[in-house]
Amino acid sequence: MNGASREALAAARERLDALTDNTSVDAAKLAEELASVTALLDREVSLRRVLTDPAQSGESKAELAARLLGGQVGGETVDLVSGLVRSRWSRSRDLVDSVEELANTADLTAAQRGGRLDDVEDELFRFSRIVGSDTELRSALTSRTATTTAKSQLLRSLLGGKAQPVTERIIVRLVTQPRGRSLEAGLDSLSKLAAERRNRTVAVVTSAVPLSDRQKQRLGAALAKLYGREMHLNLDVDPSVLGGVSVRVGDEIINGTVAERLDEATRRMAG
Repeated sequence: MNGASREALAAARERLDALTDNTSVDAAKLAEELASVTALLDREVSLRRVLTDPAQSGESKAELAARLLGGQVGGETVDLVSGLVRSRWSRSRDLVDSVEELANTADLTAAQRGGRLDDVEDELFRFSRIVGSDTELRSALTSRTATTTAKSQLLRSLLGGKAQPVTERIIVRLVTQPRGRSLEAGLDSLSKLAAERRNRTVAVVTSAVPLSDRQKQRLGAALAKLYGREMHLNLDVDPSVLGGVSVRVGDEIINGTVAERLDEATRRMAG
């Protein structure tokens, strides 16, 4: 997001954090209601254009949102959405993206309150790896001909009782309401959002063999010192790297694998 939309989302994040700091607020219910608003705005193009029309006053748009949502969702959700539509947006689509992010953040906050956020982060990572290696499963989950009910049932058969309820909910939402994103991009975005709940950065670590607890601690400490913030390690094992580790933080790759050094030596010899 750029310009006005970025500022509007930053303000909305602060309002959500202030709201969910109050433990009497049901964060899971808030997430469900925000998800329903996301679906409404995604479906009703003319409505979201009205709610982001710069020619209309913020108060008139907030009043419209309150009239439409009042009685359908709780007061906290109405207040959050009213605050969103009072803001200015660079694109109407940015409003939908922002409501969706708030829904996912609220769900992750519910997991954090219950001490389950680490589990959710790990489950999102493992699910992304499963999808990446199983083309048949990916096709079933991204098929344009399969119904949302069929996709939901497939996910619940895979995740039900094996993953945290929050993990299941946000993955089902992503798959059944992709909104033009690839499944991989959506899962990556959710992983980053989960990491941000603890002000951490996700480091994807690939090694030839599983790392010991001591190695994980040392690597985590080294990366935290390098990046200036706590790191969450998503661990992947790939025998093809031969030895050492490859670390990806965002778009940056720190590659110390034997395979990479062999490739580099081969390139130098060929040159």
